[in-house]
Amino acid sequence: MTTEEPALKFEDALKKLEEIVQKLERGELPLEESLTCYEEGIRLSRLCHTKLEEAERRIEVLVKDAKGEPVVDDSGQPKKAPFRP
Repeated sequence: MTTEEPALKFEDALKKLEEIVQKLERGELPLEESLTCYEEGIRLSRLCHTKLEEAERRIEVLVKDAKGEPVVDDSGQPKKAPFRP
């Protein structure tokens, strides 16, 4: 993992991951280069997953009622609403 990767934004990591997938899907890379790309793709995938989990935890903190209790639907699942930037 390079020293720059933790500073990657989710969107940048996802774009790099998509580029790697496209390269691998073409099947034109030599084996060693394919393995290197695959390893980088796994690292980027994990980074994206971690960032998504962090975002989910931050959202859960924001979706609490006045008593600090999570807002849930009738089935006890966290209430979801469409994201509106």
